[in-house]
Amino acid sequence: MNIKTLGAAVPESAWFKSSYSGGEGGECVEVAAAGGAVHVRDSKTAAGPALTVGPEAWAGFLAMAVERLD
Repeated sequence: MNIKTLGAAVPESAWFKSSYSGGEGGECVEVAAAGGAVHVRDSKTAAGPALTVGPEAWAGFLAMAVERLD
C-alpha cells in the first residue's frame, strides 16, 4: 500500500465517485483503476494524496465491505 501525491499519473477522466457518496458533497470518495493499481482519493482534495493498492487488495476490501452490509 502506498500513499502519495499522484499528479498527472492518473488521468482525471479515470476517476469516479462512490455510489455511496452523498449529494451534499461533504463525504465523497473517488476511485480510479490505472497503471495496474487502484487509487482512492478524497474528492474535496483531488490534488492531495491518494491511497494506492493492488487489484487483489481492493477486491478483498470490497468483499469485506459487502459482507458487513449484509
